[in-house]
Amino acid sequence: MMRTIRACLVLAAALAWAPAGAQENWPVRPVRVVVPSSPGGGTDIYARLLAASLGESLTQQFVIDNRPGGAGNIGTEIVVRAVPDGYTLLVSSSASVIINPALFRNLPWNVERDLAPVSAGVRSPMVFCVHPSSPMRSIADLVNAANKEPEAVSYGSAGIGTTTSMGVRMLEERAGVKFLHVPYKGVGPASQALIGGQIQFMLSDLPAVISHIKAGKLRALALTDRMPQLSGVSTMEESGYPNFEVAAAFSVMAPAGTPASIIRKANAEIVRAMKSPAMAQKLEALALIPVFETAEEYGARLTRVRAMWADFVRRNRITADQ
Repeated sequence: MMRTIRACLVLAAALAWAPAGAQENWPVRPVRVVVPSSPGGGTDIYARLLAASLGESLTQQFVIDNRPGGAGNIGTEIVVRAVPDGYTLLVSSSASVIINPALFRNLPWNVERDLAPVSAGVRSPMVFCVHPSSPMRSIADLVNAANKEPEAVSYGSAGIGTTTSMGVRMLEERAGVKFLHVPYKGVGPASQALIGGQIQFMLSDLPAVISHIKAGKLRALALTDRMPQLSGVSTMEESGYPNFEVAAAFSVMAPAGTPASIIRKANAEIVRAMKSPAMAQKLEALALIPVFETAEEYGARLTRVRAMWADFVRRNRITADQ
């Protein structure tokens, strides 16, 4: 009851502040873009590209606010509790809005009730990678090492419940092995730990590590999907794991109750930004694939994918403290 009352009060305040004219002219002041992870990861990279493009086209500032920690829940909660007036947006990885609802059972909010889909944003294949000095050169080598020493082969992730950790859990399920999980507060810190030799491998979104791979600081073992940017790297299907459906996705959400007119305009502007030649070229270089969906189409797909991951979490009895 208290949560419902709070939501009504927040919505009333937003509508009082933002009359119809202000909604039509959105944005008339800077927009806060909350990124629930540390700088350097794929979510942050996409958010900054998008913020710069929107800022230029809409002649208004889109200010990045990194809020890492809690597997994305800290930043997400900030947006959930924000006034739904179009001036606080969430650029999130798929984990925060898809996996976390199943993994964290005592969250003080409900993603489907308290957040409104704005844009599907982009998706990217993921890559298993190791330090270039590692003797492991394939997924088979990785699995064999774990078979010899269960829970001794360490991997880093962007945090418990993120796609970077859940994708490895999927490999564990498929291969029947167990790795040692070392969570970090983002892909950036995890990749630096791998470069520094503190962990043995990681599964990362491609944008966060592609420059390190090309520079020889990391070596790619396998991609979840073939990408021309790393044409010589095997796919998970070629490595013996077909239908390994794990991909990074970076989407845009708003607090529930944000006026539909603002959501429609934001969606249209995001799509327009990603279709611009300059932005399209940058996304391609980072192996980011634009997804052109309406907010309604994206919302429907979110529901389906959440159900898939919820089943995976139940099947493997995964909890947030693992």
